[in-house]
Amino acid sequence: MKKRVKELLADADKKTLTVYFILRFLVLITLIIQVIHQNWQDVFLCFLTLILFFIPFIIDKRFKIDLPTPLEIIILLFIFSAEILGEIQNFYGLFHYWDTILHTLNGFLCAAIGFSLIDILNRSDKLHIRLSPIYVALVAFCFSMTIGVLWEFFEFGADQLFNLDMQKDRIVTQISSVTLHPEHKNIPIIIDNIESTTITYLDGNEVKQQIISGGYLDIGILDTMKDLIVNFIGAVVFSYLGYLYIRNRDKYKLAENFIPVVKK
Repeated sequence: MKKRVKELLADADKKTLTVYFILRFLVLITLIIQVIHQNWQDVFLCFLTLILFFIPFIIDKRFKIDLPTPLEIIILLFIFSAEILGEIQNFYGLFHYWDTILHTLNGFLCAAIGFSLIDILNRSDKLHIRLSPIYVALVAFCFSMTIGVLWEFFEFGADQLFNLDMQKDRIVTQISSVTLHPEHKNIPIIIDNIESTTITYLDGNEVKQQIISGGYLDIGILDTMKDLIVNFIGAVVFSYLGYLYIRNRDKYKLAENFIPVVKK
């Protein structure tokens, strides 16, 4: 096992390795703490994070694809921010925009990956086609949005099957719904300035109530749409950078920091 790990890390850039070892150390500390507190779900997340850390190195070594150093570092930081900080340290709950930042970054990175896949084919001597810059940018955008939608499908499925609340619920103070119309007409009834909501439910044979202070509990939809919107923004930003890069590779070199290339 150690030999395989050394092989994966052998050709890695020094900056990437530095970030990797720092983050791995922090994950191991977190793992020990979670074992002491017997938080086994968080222990699993720590092991999962350690495994995910190898993704950039596996891509580089096994698939002969060179990931730029900035991209490798961002991927490692993204994994750490999502799993350790987001889930275990509850940054999703403590910082309202933490999830938004990560989904925006995800849209940007996925567009970079989609862009590189097409750009590699576009520059290959084996193919006799040359796609226009705007088409390559469009494919990169569509690739990113597809990944974003599939992830939201995953979150929805996990919530429905395992009650995980990956689609974080939000407190809202206004609702507009045709379901509330007393005559069941297709006319939305607007309720504004909601101060609290009372949920009455059965726990066995006992009737219980749950009071939600501050408004009405929106079940996931606002989080899902917000995630897709910021994924859209991230995808648009990189697709535009990629478009400029293809038009003039010498002038717009910023995109090179995020575009994987096939090793020669």
